[in-house]
Amino acid sequence: MSKSKDSASTEAETEEEYSVEKVLDRRVVKGGKIEYYLKWKGYSNEENTWEPEENLDCPDLIAQFEEQRKKKEAAASSKSKVDDKELKKRKSSSTPTPTQPKKKVVEDKKPEGFDRGLEPERIIGATDSSGELMFLMKWKGTDDADLVPARDANEKCPQIVIRFYEERLTWHSPSNDEEGVKPDPE
Repeated sequence: MSKSKDSASTEAETEEEYSVEKVLDRRVVKGGKIEYYLKWKGYSNEENTWEPEENLDCPDLIAQFEEQRKKKEAAASSKSKVDDKELKKRKSSSTPTPTQPKKKVVEDKKPEGFDRGLEPERIIGATDSSGELMFLMKWKGTDDADLVPARDANEKCPQIVIRFYEERLTWHSPSNDEEGVKPDPE
């Protein structure tokens, strides 16, 4: 139930022992690796850290955390089903009262990207999201921007995509490139 970190400065330093007090959260990072957010015994919350699963030696705490997480997910799933039934009942009643779940349903269906029906103005930047090229698209008539898949932008606004790439091109003259490569004749 402990994790050790080696001090790299000098041989005189002793190995410090860190004990996990509690597993607080879990995430999956690039490559599908799992990391856990840990509270360390004897340390403040400001010193909590994300650690790869393979570096940890606290299987009991991880199992306890995972069990609680699964219970929460199951409870949230069953609560969602109850909320859906109640929402349907309220919709059919003559005097519907606004509720938090109803608002959440509306927020979940908010259109994004090209589904908003706005005209693209320009591409602000690009990123790799889950292995897919995404453009940060600025829309005409609004200050909003959304991440949109590059494949969609290529189809729906190819001229904007071309302009984005053209603005980022750098040109090298062949004579300058060759001069830097060739040795001086003597």
